[in-house]
Amino acid sequence: MSSTTQQPQLSLIMPCYNEETVVGYTIPRLLAAFETAGHRLQLVAVDNGSQDRTGEIIMGFAERHAGVLYHRVEHNEGYGNGVLSGIPLATAPYVGFVPADGQVDAEDVVRLYDALVIAEPNTLGKVRRRFRMDGWKRKLVSIGYNILVRMLWPRLLSIDINGTPKIIRAEMLTAMALSSKGWFLDPEIMIKAHWMDVRVLELNVFARMRGNGLSHVRPETCWEFFRNLLHYRFSRELVQWREEIKKTPLKVRVAATS
Repeated sequence: MSSTTQQPQLSLIMPCYNEETVVGYTIPRLLAAFETAGHRLQLVAVDNGSQDRTGEIIMGFAERHAGVLYHRVEHNEGYGNGVLSGIPLATAPYVGFVPADGQVDAEDVVRLYDALVIAEPNTLGKVRRRFRMDGWKRKLVSIGYNILVRMLWPRLLSIDINGTPKIIRAEMLTAMALSSKGWFLDPEIMIKAHWMDVRVLELNVFARMRGNGLSHVRPETCWEFFRNLLHYRFSRELVQWREEIKKTPLKVRVAATS
């Protein structure tokens, strides 16, 4: 078993739901990529209520690698809940989250982190899936979804809102007070980053098709996105969060306009 007493430089939270066919590939690729780059990575691998061997495989890596932390969520409440459950376990100054499907190369995750650490502190780093191989139907849905987001938030300039991994400084992530337990977590982060006047750094990447396993995105996911976008735009939830963040000691500037 490898060991280290140094604080990690980056904590990556990886929610895994019934991913026994891919975690044996994605976890070692991430570990190797960051080790080769000379970065200390803490990988918080969350068994997000899996009913297959996902947890067993993650525990095996945790026993052999000090940089892997296993965490179990007993009942799956959604992708976002898996990420939220891992945030309190993150100990690095930079915290991010990454899917378990391996669609973004581990080396690109390293490149994103490298770009972020030399950027302004008030920056969110994320990937933009410039080249995608997940089929024309998914591309059309993605285009329509991102157009809708731009209509509701014209100054939210990203054209790949859901592109992950996303990485940000830990204190800024805490200030966001994220709450979305489902697929809306990505838009929530982007919307709150906009209101906090956080600069967004996007790295173009090649997004591969899943090699194994099944996508957990379903047709009803589109309705979930649409409903939550309208709720966030027109309810008082976002307004209340903005009022609270102005009271925090974190020195962020909350944008005055949408």
